[in-house]
Formats: sequence, C-alpha cells, structure tokens
Amino acid sequence: MAIAFPLRLAAPLFAIAAVAGSAAAGTPELPAPPGTLLVGNKAANTLWRLSLADGQRLGEAPTAPAPHEIVVSRDGRIAVVSEYGHREPGHTLGVYDAHAGQLLRRIDLGANTRPHGMRFTHDGGHLLVTTEGSDALLQVRLDGRIERVFDIGPGKGHMLALSPDGRHAYVAKVEAGTVARVELATGEVLEKPAGDGAEGIAVARDGSVWVSNREADTVTVHDPETLDVIATLDSPGFPIRVGFSADGQHALVTNARAATLGVFSVLQRRPLAVVALAEPGAEYRQTMLGRAALPIGAVADPDGRRVYVAISGGNQVAVVDTARWKVVERWSTGDEPDALAIVPPAPAAAPAHAAP
Repeated sequence: MAIAFPLRLAAPLFAIAAVAGSAAAGTPELPAPPGTLLVGNKAANTLWRLSLADGQRLGEAPTAPAPHEIVVSRDGRIAVVSEYGHREPGHTLGVYDAHAGQLLRRIDLGANTRPHGMRFTHDGGHLLVTTEGSDALLQVRLDGRIERVFDIGPGKGHMLALSPDGRHAYVAKVEAGTVARVELATGEVLEKPAGDGAEGIAVARDGSVWVSNREADTVTVHDPETLDVIATLDSPGFPIRVGFSADGQHALVTNARAATLGVFSVLQRRPLAVVALAEPGAEYRQTMLGRAALPIGAVADPDGRRVYVAISGGNQVAVVDTARWKVVERWSTGDEPDALAIVPPAPAAAPAHAAP
C-alpha cells in the first residue's frame, strides 16, 4: 500500500552529527586505530569520548536528558546528539565540537519533540531528524533553520537511513511495523509493511533497505523502489539495530534480549556468525528487559578490524574482533550507553614557517 502524507512547512533550527570508533584489542602486531569513540549515556545524560587506541576516557560533557543518537559531520569537526528526554519529552539537539567534546550550542525544535534518528544529507548542508512527538522528519539547515517538515504519519518513526544517491530517506516505524520512504525533493511518502516492532534500519551499498523487527525476531530486506520484502532473515532475541561492516559485506544486528551480535552475508543474505556479548558471571543493571546486558548501538571501525557495541545494562562497550567474531575487550562507559559514533583524528596542523 502506498500512503501519501502532506509536506508541512517548517520553522527554525540547526544541527550536525557524530561518528564512533574502536581500538585494536588483541592484535598488538597491528597499529591501534586512530580517532575517538563517542558514547551517549542515556541515564547519566552525558557524552563521553573514548580513545580508540585503548578505550581510555578522554573527556565527558553534559547533555540534555536522554541522549539517544549521535551523528558526525562529514569533515569530522561537529557531533550532534538527539536529546530525546526521559519522562518529559525532549525537544533539543546538542551540537558539540567533536574533537574537544565541548558543547557549542543547543538547538530548540519547539513542538517537534522526541528527536531520535539522524543523518546528514549527502551534500552535508542539512541534517535529517525524526521527531516521534510530531510524527515528522525534519530537514534542518546548518544555519539553525528548520527548512522543511515532512509529515510521515503515525506509527513512531524511530531510526533513519539514506539511499546511496541521497534522494530518499527511509524511516522504521516501531508501532506500525512498517518502513516509510520519503522522496526528499517532493515530500512524497511511500509506506509498506516490514515486521512487528520495526526499529533498526540501514541501507546496503546495493541500495537494499534492511530493517530489524524486534517483536518479530526478524530482519527484512526491502526493494528500495517498491519497499516490498525481498528476503526475511531470522534474528532471534529482540533485534533492535542493524548496520554494516566497513567493507559493506556484513550486516550487523544487535539482538537486545539474546545479548548477541548477529552477522549476516549481505550478498547471500544468510547468517554467518553469532557473537555472544554478555560477560559470563556479570551482574547487570535494571533495563527495559529486566536485569540484562541489553546491547543496543553498534558501529564498525573504518579500518574493518573492530566493531563496537554499547552494552546498555553493563555500562560498557564490547570490542568485537571481526577476524574471529569474538569480544576481545570491554571498555567502561557512563550509565546506560546507547548511541555510538566514530570521530576521525583531527588533521595535523600545518607547520609554521619562519619569515625570511
């Protein structure tokens, strides 16, 4: 079924994004990856910076309540945090210096509450943000103005992905169990079924749309033009996020209840490995799934050797070696880590030249 929703005009705003990374644990013969891992700690209302070399904390900055997602600008300078709110709905985005961790400004989205999924447009000039409180997808200019508000309809539009050509935004709707495609040039919305509890979403290099359906224990693969389901993969244990390895060959799915990372072949659309993420004998904090490890956010290091997974119930990041698909290190975080993003190393300053 194709559902058309109107395009609403917008009001002002500004935003940007952050990226995350990993360290080379267990492979001392290889150099440690450069850069920084950003961690949003939901219960602590903080943004941490961890060294990708060894997981040591480099800094901590306060956020507004419940930082949920992080994106990083294309030049690696700016990180944006969606500040979702706890009991009271959040309505802001925190804009940070990605290298120093310093808050630069806070953007008020007004009536567009519960901001969550974010992506930069391909030209880097706008940020796209889902807002659950207004059933909308916002297009935000970097000068602080909300340029457009796309009405995507009810159903709790949550996570967000972009097509390789930048023409379409895809939104997973948790309560509706659907995936919506927004044509950014026209505002036209197409919506099709995915699976119960559709939450995580990512687009493969071939353009196919992957959705993790937490209540159905499946991952559905969708045709990018029709949104029809072209494959359904079992992913037991509350699949909550989906992403891809640095080379695009593997789909990575965090299964929150099972405390596993599912690894799938993108080309063959079949399971390849399951990584146990819970630490044997560990005592975990209370989470929405009881006392549990509860892995949520995951990000692959650009060098391809590591995947980082936020263990929300354990206040840690699990570092997964992709050669063995095994946890090789655990790094401490703040209370209830969720979103992760990698910041590349800052460019070296040009050497000063003495005057002749």
